[in-house]
Amino acid sequence: MRNVTYRQQDGRFCLIDFEFASLLKEESFGKTKPTSPTSSQPQRHFEWSGCTDPGPFRTNNEDSFLGLSIDPAGVRHLGRTGSANTAGNDLLFAVSDGMGGAKAGEFASQIAIDKITRRFPPLIGSRGEGRPIGYLPAFAALFAEINKALQHLGDSYEECHGMGATLSLCWFSGENMHFAHVGDSRIYHLPSAVKGGVIRQLTEDDTHVAWLLRTGQISSLEARMHPARNHLQKALGAGNQFVTPQVGEIVCQPGDRFLICTDGVTDGLSDQAIVETLEQGPKDLSPAEHLVREAIRSSGKDNATAVIVAIS
Repeated sequence: MRNVTYRQQDGRFCLIDFEFASLLKEESFGKTKPTSPTSSQPQRHFEWSGCTDPGPFRTNNEDSFLGLSIDPAGVRHLGRTGSANTAGNDLLFAVSDGMGGAKAGEFASQIAIDKITRRFPPLIGSRGEGRPIGYLPAFAALFAEINKALQHLGDSYEECHGMGATLSLCWFSGENMHFAHVGDSRIYHLPSAVKGGVIRQLTEDDTHVAWLLRTGQISSLEARMHPARNHLQKALGAGNQFVTPQVGEIVCQPGDRFLICTDGVTDGLSDQAIVETLEQGPKDLSPAEHLVREAIRSSGKDNATAVIVAIS
């Protein structure tokens, strides 16, 4: 594959063709412009925040995250924090955790995020102009393309062998949130209608330990302490010829919150600790930054990334 080269002197990958030449960095995210509401479309107010931290023991960050606004006028990148009233536009948020030697993991998560930006908006079109296909085939096509790209790199370069990435994605369109997921990053729903700090995991971890927990063979405490809890059975790339994402949708209500995070957050914080952290956040930090800081303080063994979306 001639659009990627590996630079041995510093162990980094260089991108040399147009398709990958502008891999997105978080620092380049711009602010979104709200779309003018129309009477035929439901208008919701969204607030979001995103944060990633390599942790005290890692020299590089293999996590990436993304926020997009999609409407008939085009695609805009969202800032780390922001808010918008939505009517004709959709919002998309995603996190990816890369894996692989020689810094290939960092590159893998960036490829996954960049592919979303380039390929998903053309797949789904816009609400104002009609949808060419439904969300299920759109997710299937997107995840297949990312998997193929990572597989090709892994097969073509020794330094990329085993390169892979998790991907958890939330697409907010109208009153619905559609999600797709592969790996052990997670999507959580904190419902507005349920009081008392309830949190619901929408995705299933693609690990053997998670399967043991789901089938009742181990307890949640045993799962959290299991030495193989981070060993993935399924990821994008990583030698997997075919990957089928977990997909789903829910109807959003005002007051709902959603959390998308990598395992660096959930390794440090239990579900209940996540709820307590979000409820007790200081005013001088965004919700995502506060959550990531607490996860790093509690564990810090891995990169930690979180995106939090609140609807009103």
